Amino acid sequence: MKRFVPLVLIGIMVLSGLGAAAVSKTIEPSLKKTEILFFSNPEIITKESSTYVTINNVNNWLNTPGAPMLPASVTTYIFPFGTTIRSVDVTFSEPEEYILENTIVSAPTPVTSIAGTLVRYNQEKEIGSIYPESLYEYHLGAGISGDDHVLFVTIRCFPLQYIPTDNILLYRNTASLSITYDLPTAQPAKADEYQLVIIAPKDFSKALQPLVDHKISNGITTKLVTRNEICDSVYFPAEGRDCAEEMKYFIKNAYDQWGTDYVLLVGGRSGGILNEKWHVPVRYTNLDDGANWEGGYLSDLYFADLYDAFGNFSTWDSNGNGLFAEWNNQGKDILDLYPEVYLGRLACKNVNEVKSLVNKIITYETTTAGAEWFNRMVVVGGDSAPNATDPWYEGEEENALALQYLTGFDGVRLWTSNGNFTGSQDVIDGINAGCGFLFFDGHGNPSSWSTHPPHNGSLWITGLQLKHMPELTNGEKLPVTVCGGCHNGQFNTSLLNIPQGFLRDGFSYFQRKFYYMEWVPECWAWKLVSVKNGGSIATMAYTGLDWFATEDWNNDSIPDCTQFFSGYANTQFFKNYGVNNKTILGQAHTSALIDYLNTYPPMLEILDCKTVQEFVLLGDPSLQIGGYS
Repeated sequence: MKRFVPLVLIGIMVLSGLGAAAVSKTIEPSLKKTEILFFSNPEIITKESSTYVTINNVNNWLNTPGAPMLPASVTTYIFPFGTTIRSVDVTFSEPEEYILENTIVSAPTPVTSIAGTLVRYNQEKEIGSIYPESLYEYHLGAGISGDDHVLFVTIRCFPLQYIPTDNILLYRNTASLSITYDLPTAQPAKADEYQLVIIAPKDFSKALQPLVDHKISNGITTKLVTRNEICDSVYFPAEGRDCAEEMKYFIKNAYDQWGTDYVLLVGGRSGGILNEKWHVPVRYTNLDDGANWEGGYLSDLYFADLYDAFGNFSTWDSNGNGLFAEWNNQGKDILDLYPEVYLGRLACKNVNEVKSLVNKIITYETTTAGAEWFNRMVVVGGDSAPNATDPWYEGEEENALALQYLTGFDGVRLWTSNGNFTGSQDVIDGINAGCGFLFFDGHGNPSSWSTHPPHNGSLWITGLQLKHMPELTNGEKLPVTVCGGCHNGQFNTSLLNIPQGFLRDGFSYFQRKFYYMEWVPECWAWKLVSVKNGGSIATMAYTGLDWFATEDWNNDSIPDCTQFFSGYANTQFFKNYGVNNKTILGQAHTSALIDYLNTYPPMLEILDCKTVQEFVLLGDPSLQIGGYS
């Protein structure tokens, strides 16, 4: 018996070893992606007692307000959704030291307009003994790239660090990137049952049926789903803490099981005073940008962001306290923000609006192809932040870049600087002549859009107001519109907001908040879409305060208004259409959001998070821009 025990133990050890060996053969080793980045020598320029530092072959900047403005290298890698990122490592070369004569200029302080007054962002970052503290950072996001569900891995490398106490710059000329990852064991076959899902109240169903038939006739499999069907678990088990979350879970199930690419929400405000009522749910954020103006705003991006980078449902409530998209003094939710579906909304309040919009979309997609008027682009802008020392006219610079992206289009430049834009009639005439694209960039509120002439902040040039909309008679010559301006896309406006404001604030409402114009029957962006006999086929605009950059703080001879905040988002839409050939409306809009998210990590700077959340598409995301040929 004593001799048997050791033999048994040896046998167990041998078998155990064989088992381990057998198992190890079935486990795929982690994969590794590597790349070496080379950075050119920094160019150091002294200008007006400040130091400007550039590196020619990097593609971005550290733009934290109040912190030193330093070049950054941004690289995005795309992996299949479900990939596990084991590690991201970056090794830099040894630093070279530069002793500077003057301090490095700070990053641009973004501005917005509140009640007609320019306000600068005042929550500047306090920096430590060295900036940035880390030589690199990365973030992950799950979203859509073309037809694929993917994982974005964006690495930001910082070849320069600054020691403010000694005024020393540290420069490294190379960075070795390494991503260790495991691919998913299998990718589920993508369903292809309904490419487009339209969600609307039952009362709108009959009016929407011609649109369903039209989409199907053009090869887009389409399903009309009512709110009641979602709540009653007709297609998928209803789940969620409120109506908005129920609808988001439904969209997720449609994406997973039907292969849905496009989601069109049809329904706006339906009433309610103290508690708003909606034909189709909305989601408000709880983000406070510190401007003492708004602690949240509408965000339809909530319904498009279905998964986070780790395969979980993207709740927008990571701390579980029931406050969605929270970023304020009480807490901060960690959000993914990358969309999985192309989503837009027709904020219709009644059946007549639905019928009108359905007719507009069908007519546009049927008749626009080959039309001469489509090749015109009307841009409207001026000097958004007049400053005697600033040579850039922000609205016009964004306009110019958009025109640069749309080669082959005839540009109609309605600018305050060239005398072509002196008032609303110039804009009305420009739209009524017909155009494929329309781009405003300036200042707004729910009822109006306007801007300034060069270097004159006291004079306002009115571009278009709600009262002017009936004068738009461009008929079937409907543009796709982008509007840069505060609150132009705030589609929760209603006359019911007057009694709501009075019940909440008493007579002081008429002294302090009545001029917010949140009581107008329809907001500017939606009215432009819904106006009869003209207007636009779709409008992208901001549901809250629109923050933008001014001047050329990084001294790269490119106006900062086109490189950061809303100006970057606006112009990326035109780049995705004109350069990247994204000819489906939702694809161009969503690609602009993803470009922004990959360039500026949304959970680092509050205004970057806000910019993508509030850039809403009021239109059909499956719209073929320029119509079917």
